[in-house]
Amino acid sequence: MTAKSRRPLLFLDVDGPLLPFGAAPGPYEGGGRAPERGAAACSNPLLARLDPGLGPRLAALPCELVWATTWMDEANECIAPRLGLPRLAVVDWPEPSEQEERDRRAGLHWKTRVLLGRAAGRPFVWVDDEIGDADRAWVRDRGGDRALLHRVDPRRGLRDEDLDVIEDWLRRW
Repeated sequence: MTAKSRRPLLFLDVDGPLLPFGAAPGPYEGGGRAPERGAAACSNPLLARLDPGLGPRLAALPCELVWATTWMDEANECIAPRLGLPRLAVVDWPEPSEQEERDRRAGLHWKTRVLLGRAAGRPFVWVDDEIGDADRAWVRDRGGDRALLHRVDPRRGLRDEDLDVIEDWLRRW
C-alpha cells in the first residue's frame, strides 16, 4: 500500500463550494481572474466566481483530493487549471436506480451511498452544499467515525473557516 493510498480522501463538489451561487457575476473580488488555461470549451460564465486562492489551500491539505461533482472530468479541464491544481481523480456516478429513488425519498443525497463506497474504509471528507442530517446519520450508522461531511454555504462558497475545520479534522488521521 502506498503512502498516497493511506491518506484520507477529500471528495470535492464544484457548484456551491467552488462556484458560489450568491457571488457577484464577475471576476472573483479577492484577486482578479485566474489565468485562462485549460480547454477552450470552459466558457461557463460562473467560472469567474472561482477564488484562485483556494487552490494552494486545497493542495496543502493532508489528503488525496477527488472531484465529486457532476462536472466529472470537466473539473480537471476547467476548474483545476484555474486553481493551480493537478488533474484529480473523479468519482464516476452510476446511472440512476430504484435504490437512488428510495434514498431520495428517505432524504439521502444521491452522492452519499456512492462516496461511502468509494472511500472503501479510508477516512474521508465530503465537501458539498447539499449535505443534510439524513446523510450524516446514514454515514454515521455505517462506521462514519472516519468521515467528516462538511456542508458549505452555497451563497458564499468554500471559505478559510471551512478549510480550517477540514484541515483540523484531517490532521487527526
